[in-house]
Amino acid sequence: MLKRENYNDLYAFLLVAQEKSFTKAAQKLGVSSPALSKTIRLLEQRLGIQLFTRTTRTVSLTQAGEQLFRTAEQSFHKLDNELAILEHYRNAPTGLVRINAGLQIVETLFIPKLAYFQQQYPEVQLELSSENRFVDIIAEGFDAGVRLGDDVSEGMIAVKISEPMKMAVVASPDYFERYGIPKSLQELEQHQCICYRLSSGGIYQWEFEHNGEKITINPKGQWIFNDDNPTRTATKKGLGIAYLPEDLVSNELASGELIQIFGEQCLALPSLYLYYPHRNVSPALRAVIDSLRV
Repeated sequence: MLKRENYNDLYAFLLVAQEKSFTKAAQKLGVSSPALSKTIRLLEQRLGIQLFTRTTRTVSLTQAGEQLFRTAEQSFHKLDNELAILEHYRNAPTGLVRINAGLQIVETLFIPKLAYFQQQYPEVQLELSSENRFVDIIAEGFDAGVRLGDDVSEGMIAVKISEPMKMAVVASPDYFERYGIPKSLQELEQHQCICYRLSSGGIYQWEFEHNGEKITINPKGQWIFNDDNPTRTATKKGLGIAYLPEDLVSNELASGELIQIFGEQCLALPSLYLYYPHRNVSPALRAVIDSLRV
């Protein structure tokens, strides 16, 4: 049985058979004619059959050589086609891109920015997994993930995809009518607050800055979510006061459905980053990166 390391010899045989000349085949291979003759002679010895009939002027295939030539020609032609397909994958955006990101990020950032992919990159398939937990993107088979800048793991390539996220303390007019508007940040702890459960298990603390001093509020309330979208819905229903990204509630603030308080004291969270394990990314992921980059 021919070993894999001798496939080069089979290619040399194929060229000699196609050119019907050791000299021309040797030129294409960049070797000398005597070296090529030795390669074919050793191949014939390993196979135990004669592949060529040689005279001083001509080179022709034996019957066994004809059979091997047909097989080798088909096999190398198929391999060339497969390599051409791989070249297409390397140069053209195509294939599946899997990204892990929070639901709010998918809805407000990814879908608007990547909507044109359907027309411009029809061969790219996007799978956006919405989870609000820290995910090992390598272990779980994702091409990339999204985190705040401070949370990106060491060793990852990170690309900024958003400006810092200004936070907002909001509630419905109905809630403020029933319970009143808190006059100070500390009074928030006496109100029904809609809380956010972190992936670590703790409740997210609300952070503010007043007169150059950082103030942290521990919200308390009947409702706890681990996603901003149901938090927004509950806030609109008058169930409490929420601490949400300002962009997420911009429409509700403009329409008066929600009212913002302590706007000057609210902090901005760090920018969001798309992160991935190495720089040698597929053209499909590169197209995503370039579309999201700010």
